[in-house]
Amino acid sequence: MLEQLLIFTRGGLILWTCKELGNALRGSPIDTLIRSCLLEDRSGASSYNYDAPGASYTLKWAFHNELGLVFVAVYQKILHLLYVNDLLAMVKREFSEIYDPKRTVYNDFNDTFQQLKKEAESRAEEIKKSVQFSKPSKAGNAKKQGQGQKGLLDGGESKNSVEGGNDDGDGDGDNMKGRVSENGYSKNGHIGNGILTKDNSGDSKDNGRPNTGAFDVSKLQKLRAKGSKKTDNDVNKASKPKPKKKFTKKNRVWDDSPKEQKLDYTDPVSDNVVENVADVAADHGESMMDKEEIFSSDTESVEEEETVKDGKSDPKKKSWFSSMFQSISGKASLEKADLEPPLKALKDRLMTKNVAEEIAEKLCESVAISLEGKKLASFTRISSIAQAAMEEALVRILTPRRSIDILRDVHAAKEQRKPYVVVFVGVNGVGKSTNLAKVAYWLQQHKVNVMMAACDTFRSGAVEQLRTHARRLQIPIFEKGYEKDPAIVAKEAIQEASRNGSDVVLVDTAGRMQDNEPLMRALSKLVYVNNPDLILFVGEALVGNDAVDQLSKFNQKLGDLSPSPNPRLIDGILLTKFDTIDDKVGAALSMVYISGSPVMFVGCGQSYTDLMKLNVKTIVKTLLK
Repeated sequence: MLEQLLIFTRGGLILWTCKELGNALRGSPIDTLIRSCLLEDRSGASSYNYDAPGASYTLKWAFHNELGLVFVAVYQKILHLLYVNDLLAMVKREFSEIYDPKRTVYNDFNDTFQQLKKEAESRAEEIKKSVQFSKPSKAGNAKKQGQGQKGLLDGGESKNSVEGGNDDGDGDGDNMKGRVSENGYSKNGHIGNGILTKDNSGDSKDNGRPNTGAFDVSKLQKLRAKGSKKTDNDVNKASKPKPKKKFTKKNRVWDDSPKEQKLDYTDPVSDNVVENVADVAADHGESMMDKEEIFSSDTESVEEEETVKDGKSDPKKKSWFSSMFQSISGKASLEKADLEPPLKALKDRLMTKNVAEEIAEKLCESVAISLEGKKLASFTRISSIAQAAMEEALVRILTPRRSIDILRDVHAAKEQRKPYVVVFVGVNGVGKSTNLAKVAYWLQQHKVNVMMAACDTFRSGAVEQLRTHARRLQIPIFEKGYEKDPAIVAKEAIQEASRNGSDVVLVDTAGRMQDNEPLMRALSKLVYVNNPDLILFVGEALVGNDAVDQLSKFNQKLGDLSPSPNPRLIDGILLTKFDTIDDKVGAALSMVYISGSPVMFVGCGQSYTDLMKLNVKTIVKTLLK
């Protein structure tokens, strides 16, 4: 049963709601659909499932892009209504004929909707009955065909296989004659399906019919005999490999200058070298997080015109968009078939930039839905319109839905006299501890008191690694060694930070694969017990499509294994090794699209200053180049 059907503008003005249905929706499925799907260019999906306490709905929608209207149907998730898509199409067609931008009330559309609903339901019932009646007949035909084939293989007679039978309709009636004989061979010598013939000499010969069911053994023997004709002269002609020269490894000469000795902090007893934040800043400089122009690339300027070379245009250097389609004149409105070629090129371009195939396809479907039905001006390239729409969609996806200002949130927590807790999670070897130290260095430059919590009690050397960063940056560290419950260690670290006046607690966790349930359960417990202010997923920029699987399963496990009815999920992304991927920046788009969480930090090197913000416009231009 249909729960609700609404018609509203893209600006959010509700024009019509079906009053006859009279069902009050629980929760806010329409608002959630707008925030999670329509505003983030996920409208290419076929449906959206809304789950809330006491409510479980499926929502389907349709657009009228020329008029700027949205049609949404809501029904119970447990039901499978076959007529919803057909009903939305009919409602869209009928309502667009009476729509007036100056009009806001459409009570006269109720009777029309009821008639359309009955037509859609009756049409769905007819299709359902036709499918049910057609299934037995297909099964019976298949059974009869199987029996006929069995009779041929067993040497039995059938109407089309008896000696002197007629053509079976496949154009080889002559070969159908004389299929069956007493010894398994026909008069013409056919075997099985009549592929090979056997004459008196015993050789197999092709009878003019394509050889699809057997292999000619004589050909294989000839190939073997031909391949084995190698003489000793041919072997001797082969050039002998030249002996490789042996290179002796030279001893490495280390620089024994005092400046290099200053970097050695592996001895925990050595307290002779005392360094403060000013010394570290003098060595490394300011963090790149505070610079306005963060990420520079050669793809800042995307050429859409021909490249001029020696006063002449070079056709090979044309932009991939400008060379795709010529100008179109007199086109009334865009159709789906018109958008397929440019969107396919866009999909291929995104995939070459390391965007997951599934996400690239969904993006193109969403852009197609947003452009279908729009009027096209004269002498306008469809490729240009598709590129502009895709660029807008990518900017909306990569731009955070909500503002996450860590410095502002830290000061707000400080006023409440509690520390701001950040938990770093991710798979093994992505650089959680290193980038945690980069974030700590950036916070120190903004006069924030930071404390590290060594909650990686699983990996050998993890505590010593974090201790080295803490000593290098002169930051207090809370540790309890190994084989301890990380949730309890984090809780005690937060209590210690409250006592000593630390503003921020950076919690380092063990690396774990997304399929490791025991470690994921321990992480879920840590999040549930301590309720951190920010959960950062640390992922590599060079893993590509695997990042989508990692991030989605981390979110899934945090939700499934948490005892809380409202579990905490990942709030932001820290993308590491961004300096190693050249223009393959698609992992950032894939991770943001799959989770809805923004990329808050980008790691681009090994020093403490190599932490950046994500330049959305530059990433978009790089993806579309």
